[in-house]
Amino acid sequence: MRNKERIPLELYVHIPFCVRKCEYCDFLSGPAGKETQKSYVQALLKEIQGSEDAPDREIVSVFIGGGTPSLLDASDISEIMKMLKEKFVFSDHAEVTIEANPGTLTLQKLETYRESGINRLSLGLQSVNNDELRMLGRIHDFEEFLESYTLARKAGFDNINVDLMFAIPGQSRKGWEHNLRTVAELQPEHISAYSLIIEEGTPFAEKELDLPDEDTEYEMYEDTSRILQEYGYAQYEISNYARDGYICAHNSGYWKRTEYLGLGLGAASLMPWKGGRAGLRFHNTENMQEYLQWSGCPEKIRKNEILLSVKEQEEEFMFLGLRMTAGVSETEFYKNFKVPIEEVYGEVLEKYRSMGLMEKNKDFWRFTRQGIHVSNQILADFLQD
Repeated sequence: MRNKERIPLELYVHIPFCVRKCEYCDFLSGPAGKETQKSYVQALLKEIQGSEDAPDREIVSVFIGGGTPSLLDASDISEIMKMLKEKFVFSDHAEVTIEANPGTLTLQKLETYRESGINRLSLGLQSVNNDELRMLGRIHDFEEFLESYTLARKAGFDNINVDLMFAIPGQSRKGWEHNLRTVAELQPEHISAYSLIIEEGTPFAEKELDLPDEDTEYEMYEDTSRILQEYGYAQYEISNYARDGYICAHNSGYWKRTEYLGLGLGAASLMPWKGGRAGLRFHNTENMQEYLQWSGCPEKIRKNEILLSVKEQEEEFMFLGLRMTAGVSETEFYKNFKVPIEEVYGEVLEKYRSMGLMEKNKDFWRFTRQGIHVSNQILADFLQD
């Protein structure tokens, strides 16, 4: 079967280990010794090997996330990549990303990543201010980030994302602008800029924090788009900005509901039902011992299998697609659901267009700049009765 006839599939590979948990983090991750890490890698290889064959699919993107995947030995990442390539058919232009934290990288690691087929690096910086980094519980300082960034360029990475966080305790609008400009001047190909969200169960949730007020957070968000545009970055999603030609394929696929298979502890998937119907969601067990024991039999570690109804798929199409600044396509809606978007959502769309919160641009419905700031409230209206 020729590549162009295959159906696109994305892979997410979860590495649940980190040096220490950050103050704001609620991800499925935590510290672990080398023995546990090695056992996990072997279990992950078994899961990949035991996954269903997909001869009609081609892998268009891989995202190795965590946790801190760069905490593993480089040889472990090579083994994972080798097994993925043996199991699946990769597109000639597949985007393969690994998340990494400054302080866990060496030139040898980075060169090994490149040799194994990884072509995109995502560096978790969060701030250029060392006081802010300490307050967030990060393991690195800005100088270590600069060293890691320089090594990545030396190793041949020409597609690098940098994660930044704003509206953090004690941060001023001026301080955020300094962080943004400092990173933008380094010319990474992609910048992800997220506002801090206080999640239940995290250390931050138990503290009295000096957070910027709502108006300041609003201004920080608008500053982000304006400032990054000066440096040649276009905003293509609520929190993501890219130079021309460097939009993250993996994330874009997620927002467009490209099918994806999650591998590793707690990893989520969107796959077709055995009968071919779209919309099967499930996730792997979050219990490490259960995962280590049964990873070689993927059907035994899968939890909460839900076959989405057409209505639920329409809702997801809107929830996820409207995160992109381009918005959602009327043509794609009809292609997916065989019904015009106006027949399902016409009343809601017109309501928010009349309020100046949504607009139609040719084939696409999207939020206005004002609408982005109240997007969560608007999206609730796309739930069907």
